[in-house]
Amino acid sequence: MKSYSDWKIEETSLKGVKKIIPSTFQDHRGSYTETYNKEFMTENKIEIDFLQDDISISHKNVLRGLHGDKKTSKFVSCLYGSFQLIVVNNDPASDQFKKWESFDLSSENRNQILIPPKFGNGHLVLSDFAIFHYKQNTQYDRESQFTIKWNDPSYGFKWKNKNPILSLRDK
Repeated sequence: MKSYSDWKIEETSLKGVKKIIPSTFQDHRGSYTETYNKEFMTENKIEIDFLQDDISISHKNVLRGLHGDKKTSKFVSCLYGSFQLIVVNNDPASDQFKKWESFDLSSENRNQILIPPKFGNGHLVLSDFAIFHYKQNTQYDRESQFTIKWNDPSYGFKWKNKNPILSLRDK
């Protein structure tokens, strides 16, 4: 039996953005989750060569983002705690330009989001602290990134906190 036999992929309202639900084994000791499986991805026609893994650890009410670029695919998950993730289409040539969707990711639900290039993403920590993990298929290059203001009224984002803690870049 393949280790990913009961993984699921769900389409989202955003073309190219996928919700991936890996299997989790639980017993009296705790839980075990396989967070990535290249064979599963290939079988499902997701052929991305991930080059870098990153984590950020933030405390409650911290909002990071919204950032993205024209070339990077990301595979996002929550290793600990919970956060609200917003993914937004930032491709002016797309019929879904400025469309966005919100996801609740947590160490409980283990849901993961695959984000293609030309999409921005940001996350708001809902628990006391959270560990945000993502794989990406390019090396980090801040100079090539775009930033969308977290509360830009032309997008109508619905964050779960109206007064988050922000970096200077995100203000």
